[in-house]
Amino acid sequence: MTLQQLKYVVTAADKGTISDAAKALFISQPSLTNAIKELENEMRITIFNRTNKGIVASNAGDEFLAYARQVLEQAELLEEKFLNARTHSPRFSVSAQHYSFAVNAFVDVIREFGANQYAFTLRETQTYEIIQDVSRLKSEIGILYTSSKNEEVIMKLIKQNRLEFAELFVAKPHVFISSKHPLAGRDMLTLEELEAYPYISFEQGAYNSFYFSEEILSTLDRNKNIRVRDRATLFNLAVGLDGYTVSTGVISRELNGENIIARPLMVEEYMRVGTITQKNMPLSRYGRSYMDALKKHVCDYLP
Repeated sequence: MTLQQLKYVVTAADKGTISDAAKALFISQPSLTNAIKELENEMRITIFNRTNKGIVASNAGDEFLAYARQVLEQAELLEEKFLNARTHSPRFSVSAQHYSFAVNAFVDVIREFGANQYAFTLRETQTYEIIQDVSRLKSEIGILYTSSKNEEVIMKLIKQNRLEFAELFVAKPHVFISSKHPLAGRDMLTLEELEAYPYISFEQGAYNSFYFSEEILSTLDRNKNIRVRDRATLFNLAVGLDGYTVSTGVISRELNGENIIARPLMVEEYMRVGTITQKNMPLSRYGRSYMDALKKHVCDYLP
């Protein structure tokens, strides 16, 4: 296995077809095909599945490509340090539940490194996918929460996928509502007071059990339920329908404006928010920077 072979498979994955990758690498299609096949034989895996439209990484290929990108980045850092070469496009990816501080920290990382070229990804996605993304190294860092209700299941999954959880903070549940909501003037809210209003939560796809719910207390019966996929839609519905959701209370006015406010919810429960990463794998410089930025923003916005 050589750095050149790793560059070949990463370029092929990025381009989606052997022909486009060969053009980008300035080699012939047969040469690229043979190089990939030799690497697959050496590693005893199938990196790509061939389709009529091109190539698609297999499950094993996804994991292999994530490691390959890390190796190439380390090689490029050596060239940058000792040869004063700046030719690579930095890559960094985070998968998270829908938290404003995760977005703020992501912005900080981009501003810090300020490269002319970069390929950074922030995925606000479903809980199970966060664990899968970090397990397969599609993302270097994941962000999610545990509580007394889901902790056993979530931590078991994290352990099974050879990941580790690091606590960022523990929060009491809060309700996010519109600043014009009929209950906005209350200092604290109860579940009984919220019964008449629509409950808005994030849809979890095939893993829509309460263990993977992004909202705490998801097992409670509610008469009015709305499920959404993105944070903007949730907040728009909260404003338009006097709806509510339950989260940490950590909110950024810079991102969410003055229309959304947080109020403590009177329940005996907690939310332990933290990061998940690959066990025994050092973070990249972007990952370390992101962790520092996360801690800063959490301190800024904790109620």
